[in-house]
Amino acid sequence: MDKKLLAMLACPVCKGELKLDREHQELICYTDAMAFPIREGIPVMLAVEARTLSTDERLDQH
Repeated sequence: MDKKLLAMLACPVCKGELKLDREHQELICYTDAMAFPIREGIPVMLAVEARTLSTDERLDQH
């Protein structure tokens, strides 16, 4: 994912910072414990499409 695009994106729920998880192709909001998928290179920034982070993932903030 392009770094410029990532810098412009914010969590649609809290407007906070997102972290890129390249391995799982997701954008992570640790504040809301949500992971937004990236499909075919396009971030899906819909709360209904996001998954909730597990407890382990919440604790493993990079």
